[in-house]
Amino acid sequence: MDKMTPRQIVKELDRYIIGQNNAKKAVAIALRNRWRRQQVEGSMKSEIMPNNIIMIGSTGVGKTEIARRIASLSNAPFLKVEASKFTEVGYVGRDVESMIRDLMDTSISMVEKEKENEVVELAESLTNERLLDILFPNIKSNNQTEESKSRYDRTRKKMRKKLEEGQFEEKIVEIEVSNEPSIGMQVFGPTGMEDIGMNIKEMISSSLPKSKKPKKMKLKDAREVLIEIESDKLIDQDEVIRLAKERIENNGIIFLDEIDKVVGNNSGQGPDVSREGVQRDLLPIVEGSNVNTKYGTIKTDHVLFIAAGAFHVSTPSDMIPELQGRFPIRVELSKLSKEDFVKILTHPKSALIKQYKALLKAENVDLEFNRASIKTIAELAYEVNSKMENIGARRLHTIMTTLLEKPLFEQPKRGDKKILITAKIVRDSLKGIVEDQDLSRYIL
Repeated sequence: MDKMTPRQIVKELDRYIIGQNNAKKAVAIALRNRWRRQQVEGSMKSEIMPNNIIMIGSTGVGKTEIARRIASLSNAPFLKVEASKFTEVGYVGRDVESMIRDLMDTSISMVEKEKENEVVELAESLTNERLLDILFPNIKSNNQTEESKSRYDRTRKKMRKKLEEGQFEEKIVEIEVSNEPSIGMQVFGPTGMEDIGMNIKEMISSSLPKSKKPKKMKLKDAREVLIEIESDKLIDQDEVIRLAKERIENNGIIFLDEIDKVVGNNSGQGPDVSREGVQRDLLPIVEGSNVNTKYGTIKTDHVLFIAAGAFHVSTPSDMIPELQGRFPIRVELSKLSKEDFVKILTHPKSALIKQYKALLKAENVDLEFNRASIKTIAELAYEVNSKMENIGARRLHTIMTTLLEKPLFEQPKRGDKKILITAKIVRDSLKGIVEDQDLSRYIL
């Protein structure tokens, strides 16, 4: 991340997301500023707060994808959460602090995986020794001669070579695995109690004696189990928690989707009371506070929050003033044009047409689209979006699924080696559906 300038970040995002340059620039600057802050020395470092972002745009224009890709680029702990699933304290639902606890779990998993990769070679070496002990155990006795020891070492060396060459992979071996006690318990109670329930279960399970039971399996399967066991022994769990906590506090990203769903019209009655309560609960988390987790206290001062919403029936100015102030950067994502649809179908690394080509390639069928057919698909997607609810690029998924339903259903029985999709095939396949408004409402 330290080598990527904002311009390079935008260039990388262009590989996956079409258009929306203003949003890309905003997140690229926010991402680079996090690295810049790390280079600042002294007390000024803690004073520099992240510029949280609100992305405004209808569904399917790339809001979630932008947030997801920058998290991947920066290798930062990332959590996508719908704001609508939270409720004010006292109502049924999850409390807002649970997203920090979820983010911590994500960060722990990331660090553990990295640590496993660091110790995997040593773990594999130790696993091979354990497997050798199972295949060729050393029977120790007091009257063992030097010759017998030397013979044992030579035989073990030959066995090790055969093991490394994979000659014993299908052999059945018996290993001892931990028999974790099962705690059948669930805690019901006020919001946030699900985390307390998890802690109680862990406390009870850790206090119960852990037994080991023998299990027979193929050597290749036993190797995977033993590598995991050896890796766990080599990893310092306290170091994992420290690094995970450090990552969240300096690089964590939370994507708050559907933020507009908790923005009411301030009528002061009905469900809007709860919505405003959610905003007030969100405020201290976004502003910066200490959240208790089972791994310790997490400071949220420097977590980057990216909020997104369509804002069809409300605007960001309908949010409570304090929360508005915590999202100083607002970017509006533009609606997708016909040209954008053409690019979305073909340009990105995981473009929709490339995906369907790969799916049919599994049946040894070459799927081809000519330029006119791609243009026609884009025009139909734009037309349906303008007549009905605008769901952006997601409309392409519904149109492509309907268009390719027949070849996807009939292969491989038909035995086609190549399928060419032309503009005429596109129109004929979708003509009736697009013209019939009632039918298109359900199918497209």
